[in-house]
Amino acid sequence: MSGTGTSEELGVQSARARALALLRIRGRATAVAVLPAAVAVVLLVAGAQGHAVGSGWDAARWVVTACAVVVLLLAAAVAAAIVRARPAVSPTVPLPEGAAPDLYRLVRDLADRLGVPAPSAIALTPDCDSWLEDRTHPSAKPAAAPGADPGARSGGRARRRVQAAPVLVIGSPFLWWMRVAELRAVLAPVVAGTGPSAHPDIAAARRFVRGLDGAVADAAAPVSGPLSGVRRVPRAFVGRVARLLLRSCRTHAAEMERGVAAAASVRAQGVDYGLRIVAQEQVGLAYAGWDRLLTRVALPAWQMGRWPSRLDAGVVSALTELSRRDRLADGFTSRLGERPACDLLEEPGAADEAASLLAARLFHGGPAETGPDWSPVDWQQYPEEVVDRKWRTEAARLHRVLDSMGTSPADGSSDRPGNSSDRPGGPGGPAYPVDAGVPTLARVVEHLAGRCGSGEELAAGISAAVAREEAAAQQPPSGGGTPSPVSGPRSAAHQGGDILDFWGPDPLPLLPLQPPRTGTELLADHVAAMVCCAAVDTAGGAPGLDWLDGPTLLVGGERRADLGSPVLSLVEDGDAGPLRSWLASVGVRLDKPVRLV
Repeated sequence: MSGTGTSEELGVQSARARALALLRIRGRATAVAVLPAAVAVVLLVAGAQGHAVGSGWDAARWVVTACAVVVLLLAAAVAAAIVRARPAVSPTVPLPEGAAPDLYRLVRDLADRLGVPAPSAIALTPDCDSWLEDRTHPSAKPAAAPGADPGARSGGRARRRVQAAPVLVIGSPFLWWMRVAELRAVLAPVVAGTGPSAHPDIAAARRFVRGLDGAVADAAAPVSGPLSGVRRVPRAFVGRVARLLLRSCRTHAAEMERGVAAAASVRAQGVDYGLRIVAQEQVGLAYAGWDRLLTRVALPAWQMGRWPSRLDAGVVSALTELSRRDRLADGFTSRLGERPACDLLEEPGAADEAASLLAARLFHGGPAETGPDWSPVDWQQYPEEVVDRKWRTEAARLHRVLDSMGTSPADGSSDRPGNSSDRPGGPGGPAYPVDAGVPTLARVVEHLAGRCGSGEELAAGISAAVAREEAAAQQPPSGGGTPSPVSGPRSAAHQGGDILDFWGPDPLPLLPLQPPRTGTELLADHVAAMVCCAAVDTAGGAPGLDWLDGPTLLVGGERRADLGSPVLSLVEDGDAGPLRSWLASVGVRLDKPVRLV
């Protein structure tokens, strides 16, 4: 135990030494600003006592005094800008104590066992991580509601920084996937960080670094309005000074945070250390499931104007499915019989809905409130509301591009002699008549398999169409109406203003999930969507949801995951044989029109 205490003391001492180094940098900057004033005072006192007299000394006194005044004014302006700069605040969903009394009780009990101050509040973030965040700066307080008392708003402007413990930010997927004991073990080293955070030197050093970071961010923000060029000059000067100081603080700040983390980790070893090792496996598993759920399941819904309202509950389903498929994850589902950490919340559904909406805004850029084009969707409605609409929307876009290209069935090559391998019925099968004005799968297959270079032209047309639709979706609505206010559980997440107001004018999404896609990838997706529509309309297929792969086609109640390779053969090589064989095995009719959006 003495070795543990010694290691903790070393971590705290290292962090405090780095904090003092940061404060010395602040002191040196202050000394540089005060130095001209000190020289001016010396010259003025010397002149008053009869020393350093003469016209030359008088001129030097006036010049140095003027320089001192200018330097002091500039230093005061820079210092005020750094103090008033808004520090970075993570977008989170506030979780008041009334909404989670059991969770607050668990965290306070954990802080008592660790011998550290308890966090001042708890918030949820749609991410698989947990940390402490200082929100004592006045700008980090929620903005007053539009109908609030003006006196209350004026009092809010006069608020000063208050000394309070940091806020504990918990990843919302942890609450649904982890059990109560696992969550306590994972939070132990995080909560233990409130001890070093309460040290005056470390707290002051952190405020100094956050102020510099906020000043740099404010200087980089665009300036609009009249005389924007003139108003940009002082911001640029403040930003230049702040960047210079921040560059000199970088190494010390990183080492200080490393020392704080080391001290917190050592202190937390006395609380559920053995269980924490097991719980860390659940952290990695939750991260993998969350990433898969966002990129494969949630993103298609967001693109269709729907946001899944139970993302955290979906993590449990995704990881359960992973445990069923992967033998390495076997045994993890046996934990599900224990009490989940989400039971610590009074209304888990409301918290899940608020975190799901925040995730949609961060990773996709949706609006803050629901509307006709941005509404929640349950997992039961996902196949019909998202999967089917996505397929038919992409199929409609594919045929619109074909119409704009002026394709004609006479240009196809499948009716030429000697090309029986590409016929709809497979080798030797009959060739279906293709009508350029009817949305059939045969039209798409004949176009891609019949002409050289048609795939590239079609891919370029689809890419242009997708780009135009995305640009149109980013434009603000022309109507002057305001969206209807969010009622029910979502209103708790938006009391006192928008959660993302702290991030300023940065465009959404802040953290996009999907990189730019090539034209071939878009074309393959659209062709696969057309195939799925034809399977649903002519072969008794159905849209489905796979928790790990997202939208999927169900035929006879079974998932068909073997469509990708035949579609790529058609798109990339112009070879329709594999796809025709696949369609024949499923029973899809190429000549039947499909229903489009």
